[in-house]
Amino acid sequence: MTAITAHFLTDIEIKQFKCFTDFKASGFERVNLISGKNNVGKTAFMEACYINTYSINVNSMATAIHSIKFMRENLNILFNGHDSIKILDSTKIYVSKSNLREIEFHITEKDAIKEYIFSINSDLVTINAKELNLIFEYINNIKFIDNFGWSDNDLARAYEAIQKHEKETDLSALVQEFDDSIDSFKLIGGTKPQCKTKGEWRDITEFGDGLRHYISIICALYTCENSYLFIDEIDNGIYYDHFDRLWKIIFTLSKKTNCQVFATTHSKEMLESFARVAKKLDEQDISYTRLVKNKNQELKSITFDYAVIKYSTENEHEVR
Repeated sequence: MTAITAHFLTDIEIKQFKCFTDFKASGFERVNLISGKNNVGKTAFMEACYINTYSINVNSMATAIHSIKFMRENLNILFNGHDSIKILDSTKIYVSKSNLREIEFHITEKDAIKEYIFSINSDLVTINAKELNLIFEYINNIKFIDNFGWSDNDLARAYEAIQKHEKETDLSALVQEFDDSIDSFKLIGGTKPQCKTKGEWRDITEFGDGLRHYISIICALYTCENSYLFIDEIDNGIYYDHFDRLWKIIFTLSKKTNCQVFATTHSKEMLESFARVAKKLDEQDISYTRLVKNKNQELKSITFDYAVIKYSTENEHEVR
């Protein structure tokens, strides 16, 4: 591992979290695709990785644990402090160990005393429930695009990275490749994503969820420079004709921005596109992980590296 990729998550053991118990996965590279049957735990796996990468201190750990529930339930942004505690309470336990850090979160109740226990690399912090004061600490270059997609505000915040890198023209060109009826893309008034077509600015919602998802991923790749991007259901709303183009963008930009990408899919076409484009571009820093249940209904992972993926595509073998 080079100094450039030293921050990459290469392996993780999820000892306890949701559907995972003593689960291990390894062999992660710069761009990682996660697959498996419906409801096998792909999203929960991404959440577990997200929490581990996010947990640099107690506040950021609490923020990550709170955020995954908030995203999963697509909760209304109008919530108060008490609701935040309830959201945190919905995750009773999280224990994971990766090449980056070992973290634990527990909620205990004994003799009418409720405590929150946070541990990062054996540095233990215990907080009485009566004294818990949630301080959200967001890490701006770690992003999770959930299956609901990003709101206008989420997209507006990520678009700032496009502006800082002076890539507005490049983004508009990529949008035009996606839909040749669009001349350019901008945030009008700073918060309203709009596309210019036939000389008229129109709201992005008029062009379907796929375009928003496509633009969100591009903006996020710049935002997550030297960090991590998690994309749940990467094919969400995107027609299969655009899969190759999307993977080319992800492979190219993730290398430029040194961003590690994790994405889930249950689409055979998306997996085939991933393998096809990786082979065409000779992108070797990739992995494909399949989540499966054994005969005892225990969750296990099978990870394939570039060599296996390339061999499978050349010999028309199915990686799945």
